[in-house]
Amino acid sequence: MLDENLARIRAHRNNIHRYRSLLKTRLSDIERQFIERRLSEESAALETLTSQTFPIALTMPPRPDLSATTGAVP
Repeated sequence: MLDENLARIRAHRNNIHRYRSLLKTRLSDIERQFIERRLSEESAALETLTSQTFPIALTMPPRPDLSATTGAVP
């Protein structure tokens, strides 16, 4: 199951990269709209799949305010 999800994540990332590359080329308005829509769909699918595959989000603890610890005035 994890291998399948990782393969899907890789496919979505490859598609996103391809669509971003295409947007840098000369396109008609219709082609650009289509690619932008596909890029949005791929990004949403990647986000969903990533959150399902890796449900635990690791966050960094907040950094202390350096101005408070060094005595600097903000």
